[in-house]
Amino acid sequence: MSFFKKIPGWSVITVLLLAFALFFKFALRGYSYIAYTLTFFAALIVAHRFFGKVLWRITFILVCIGLIYFIIVEIPIIKNARTDSNPQRDYLVVLGAAVHGDHPSPALVHRLDGAYEYLEKYPDSVAIVSGGKGKGENKSEAQAMFEYLTGRGISSERIIMEDRATSTKENLLYSYEIITDRGDSPQDSVAILSSPYHLFRAKCMSNSIGVEAAGVAGHFDNPILTLNYFIREAFGITHFWVFGW
Repeated sequence: MSFFKKIPGWSVITVLLLAFALFFKFALRGYSYIAYTLTFFAALIVAHRFFGKVLWRITFILVCIGLIYFIIVEIPIIKNARTDSNPQRDYLVVLGAAVHGDHPSPALVHRLDGAYEYLEKYPDSVAIVSGGKGKGENKSEAQAMFEYLTGRGISSERIIMEDRATSTKENLLYSYEIITDRGDSPQDSVAILSSPYHLFRAKCMSNSIGVEAAGVAGHFDNPILTLNYFIREAFGITHFWVFGW
């Protein structure tokens, strides 16, 4: 017992943070940014303990600047994490997500459930399900989405597959090509359906292409996983602002 009394509190907290970080990173699927955040806080505790006053003050200022930027970026992400008012459009572009073997991942199922509700509510709308075949996927995301929606009773005539895209920007570009090839204009005729945390970036990308689209939010996942993706989106939208994709 005397041994444990000698262990400083900061080291216990650091070890616990790192243990939880390892758990989220390696024991669960899709929680990487929660793990990175916990690791970052553990590193701050160590820095506060061992850095000199000047170096710690510099570190503290930089962290505060980064936190302020993060909050500013998260505001529009959170604000756009919902379905826009009056989202009815001729085309609903459903953005793909991972397929685990032959089956849609939970994130993709949440998007598809939102797409199903949209197509049921707006029977004149046509869905473009967009997503190619990635590593570890036995079929394209578009094919998996097509099968899921038709399996729930949506007519195959209302679903167009776009199975080349490997990124959000390609999802939009190739889907808009399909709309143009059908003799329609994407402008004012498209709603984009994605996960709530992803909608802001998807709409920004669409605007960069020259198409202003309505946003339709898929269903939320569990709260902790959703938090992970909201954290990730701050980095995703920053990457888009810097590199354009």
